[in-house]
Amino acid sequence: MASNKTLELRDASEADLRDQLNESVTSLEKMTFDHTVNGIENPLQLRTVRRDVARIKTELRRREIEAMTPEQLEKRDNIRRRRKK
Repeated sequence: MASNKTLELRDASEADLRDQLNESVTSLEKMTFDHTVNGIENPLQLRTVRRDVARIKTELRRREIEAMTPEQLEKRDNIRRRRKK
C-alpha cells in the first residue's frame, strides 16, 4: 500500500516535484555537513530526508516512463534484457 507521502507526490505537478527535489537535496546536503562538523540533534532526520529524495525521484522517473513512446519502451526493455544476461 502506498504511503500518504507517495499519494501526495502523485497529485503534485512536475514543476512542484522538481522544486521539492531541489529543496530536499539542498536540505540533505546542509544536514549532512552539519552532522559531520558538529552533529545534529536528531540524526534520524537524515534518513527521512534521504527517503523523501528517493520518493520524489521515483515519482519523476515513473512519469518519465509513462510519457515514453512504444518505441522508446521497446528500446528500454531490450537494454534491460541485455543487462540481465
